[in-house]
Amino acid sequence: MITDTALLPILLMGPMVRRAEQTGVCIQFATSKPATCQINLLELESYSDQQTVALGQHLYLHFVIIKPASTIFPLDSLLGYELIIDGSLVDLAPWCFSSQTAPAFVIPNKLTNILHGSCRNAHHPAKDSLVSASHWQNTQRGNNNQGAQLLLLSGDQVYADDVAGPMLLVIHQLIDVLGIYKEQTLALNLPDDINEQLYNRHLYLPKTPWQKRPKLGVGYWLKKDEPHFSSVKAYNHLIHFEEYIALYLLNFSALVWQCVNIKEASYLGESSKNQTIFNAEKTALIDYAKGLNEVERLFANVSTLMIFDDHDVTDDWNLTAGWEQAINQNPCSKRIINNGLISYWLFQGMGNDALIKTGELLTPFKQSKSANNVWQLQAFDKPLNNFNYWHYELTTIPKVVVLDTRTHRWRNESNFNEPSGLLDWERLTELEESLLSHDKVIIVSPAPVFGVKSIEAIQAMFNMCGQPLMVDVENWMAHEGSAKKLLDTFRRTDTPNETLILSGDVHYSFCFSVQKRFGDHPNRIWQLTASGIKNEFPRKLINVLDKLDSILYGPKSPLNFFTKRWHMEVDKHQTKGEGQKYLVSDSAISLITLEQGDLARYQLIHGDGHLTEFDLEEQ
Repeated sequence: MITDTALLPILLMGPMVRRAEQTGVCIQFATSKPATCQINLLELESYSDQQTVALGQHLYLHFVIIKPASTIFPLDSLLGYELIIDGSLVDLAPWCFSSQTAPAFVIPNKLTNILHGSCRNAHHPAKDSLVSASHWQNTQRGNNNQGAQLLLLSGDQVYADDVAGPMLLVIHQLIDVLGIYKEQTLALNLPDDINEQLYNRHLYLPKTPWQKRPKLGVGYWLKKDEPHFSSVKAYNHLIHFEEYIALYLLNFSALVWQCVNIKEASYLGESSKNQTIFNAEKTALIDYAKGLNEVERLFANVSTLMIFDDHDVTDDWNLTAGWEQAINQNPCSKRIINNGLISYWLFQGMGNDALIKTGELLTPFKQSKSANNVWQLQAFDKPLNNFNYWHYELTTIPKVVVLDTRTHRWRNESNFNEPSGLLDWERLTELEESLLSHDKVIIVSPAPVFGVKSIEAIQAMFNMCGQPLMVDVENWMAHEGSAKKLLDTFRRTDTPNETLILSGDVHYSFCFSVQKRFGDHPNRIWQLTASGIKNEFPRKLINVLDKLDSILYGPKSPLNFFTKRWHMEVDKHQTKGEGQKYLVSDSAISLITLEQGDLARYQLIHGDGHLTEFDLEEQ
């Protein structure tokens, strides 16, 4: 464990290749001291611009934009690079694949191999599939293949609401070691000792008093206060801005684990149940940290783009208008949510567009730090919440359209407790326009557009009972307006002949193909869902739901005509080999192989390294 800050290495978080285009490449990393940084592409003339954000006494987050000196960068070719800090060449050997002398990436144009996944929970007992993906990529490079050109992460890259007890302890260790700047004190009556907060934080988070709850609801008559943070695992929910910063470092960097001592972390409470949970979480986190070198190696060699889902901020984020109203009326709740969004912007959002639009937030953010290095973020909340460009597109072949399904919700104004649509009319219209005149398109939607109907039916039943938060009613078909608009778009004759929808969220993986029942336009939609990278749905339950869905909503079932998508024919595709199934609950990241822009193979790379492939033939 590194306790002397003088011994901290200069590079705290290794280079992560973010948006890569012919006109510029964004690479982000973190250092332990302020530094002048330069990245050069090998065998190409280039120069670089640098943006730095000071986040602690020994923590500086850098974004280096590499630009061509004269012409444009080549497409679909491996490009090696070197990092120079304060005039000295940094040894990047730990971030190189075994066959390389320098890390290298591809500026994608014609997409052939894409890695896609979601839901990476550090303390889940499943293996981290990003480690397996790194091994696969290493093998490809060793065979003189490019491997994956893109790594797309579609939500829940971190879990801010579901935090392990040992993780919360090492978060505070890391804050102290790196001197991560803290925000001003919040008006919460938290115990001063972090050990007393373990597995108890949900007791101190804001709630709506039962007297202010709707009298038509059960909660009012049971005199039950309503928690603003509805996660069932909010026992160690992150609160402070500096905690979010430390969480990202502990998920993206192997080296920062040398600054903490998780092996000596212990639970000091008296609950035997919590002690058992703590021990299991500690074991999982120690194993998780061992794989982060491989994860960083993958990030350093593949253009990695991301989008948030709810757990990056908190469970059920903006699920209903009523949820939003409760949060916005409480200063502490609003602060916690915005802390999550700011940290997303820093570690995920800015790299997605190489700071072109997201960089506009840098000046007001830096102005939020006081002279004594304390964050006073209230003034920054307005430009942050008014920012409308978390979504983005890639001009590749096929075109990639990444949706923000969290901050542009279609709210139900007649009933604030009804689920909001995942996109409002304006954004759905923009999506429609972006699909037109393209033969093939890839859409990244954190939640599946075409989900498992039996599960959606169960969610609808809970919603009818006024409990949308209980079962996380986050599906496209839960809102009449957004469902109709989206399905109308897919039925148009001028939409792409083939659309791939990449989704996650649900903690199981599946492959559906969709075509409209009527008309001559040969448009095919592939719903490719990969979840989770390090998370799983209960396997016995998913097997039951799989069989139930096949019985109730089979191809010839009349129940299909009572769904919102009745005019779309949805075919489910099984896995190949023994033990064929439609729904796979086994931690994995997906590998999507394209030929001439069409889907050729859909495979899952599991955490233990084995592969599962779906049969794409007509069922």
